[in-house]
Amino acid sequence: MAAISSFLSLSLSLPSNSKPKPTPLHYFRYSSLPNFLTSNSPPTLQSPHTTRFTIRATAASGSANQVKTKNERVQRVHSIEEFDEALRSAKNKLVVVEYAGMKNDESSQIYPFMVELSRTCNDVDFLLVVSDESEKTKELCEREKIEKLPHFSFYKSMEKIHEEEGIGPDQLVGDVLYYGDSHSAVVQLHSREDVEKLIDDHKADDKLVVLDVGLKHCGPCVKVYPTVIKLSRQMSDTVVFARMNGDENDSCMQFLRDMDVVEVPTFLFIRDGQIRGRYVGSGKGELIGEILRYQGVRVTY
Repeated sequence: MAAISSFLSLSLSLPSNSKPKPTPLHYFRYSSLPNFLTSNSPPTLQSPHTTRFTIRATAASGSANQVKTKNERVQRVHSIEEFDEALRSAKNKLVVVEYAGMKNDESSQIYPFMVELSRTCNDVDFLLVVSDESEKTKELCEREKIEKLPHFSFYKSMEKIHEEEGIGPDQLVGDVLYYGDSHSAVVQLHSREDVEKLIDDHKADDKLVVLDVGLKHCGPCVKVYPTVIKLSRQMSDTVVFARMNGDENDSCMQFLRDMDVVEVPTFLFIRDGQIRGRYVGSGKGELIGEILRYQGVRVTY
């Protein structure tokens, strides 16, 4: 990895006012499951040739207790025992849990979107807990410390990995893609050795490698990820997209330190085994512009 180390000081000279503010790496060291997604901006590509990445609900508005669809994949649980068994049965799959209320308007609005999303994400399990259904569901919500509805919790291997309150459809889609991605064209990297192998594999094919470096609970990282997925499918002939979460393990965090990554998301641009530059931020248009620039397309800002 000598080639990587020799390019640590490279950065891109975008105008300062064009860079969205990234999240400092040190901010996450002592935080636990924070709620970062506060933007209402939908995760869309800034291009007339792409489509808006939004799930549209087809079910009529109504409480979570009333919405029923023929192919519904949302499992409703009624007790702590059912909840724990659902998490065990999911094993290492992503489990998305909505805690809703029968008379809660926000629950009524978001639930149809979760139903629609469940139909397209077969590798994700979706659970519904209606907090005011019974004493047993109240006990479950008390155990999970649910204070505000609707509330979404994300689990893998029975471990809570993320949670959100009061989110809209676009944030829900972004979270599911970010935490449950197992089928996209984005290569998932889990160690420094994975990075080295990816770089070696593409030294000779002239493909640009775009490495998305982030953290598990980083709102800007989640926000930009649907764009990364879309680009990975559209540019598969010339660009390889990969992702690493620095706080997944010690090897990943050491890689971030070695690469002098101090804010996330950071995108490293690698060609011929060498880091050619980086972009720090979650601006979709700026990211696309930098990728095009490293492919030899003239870009002006």
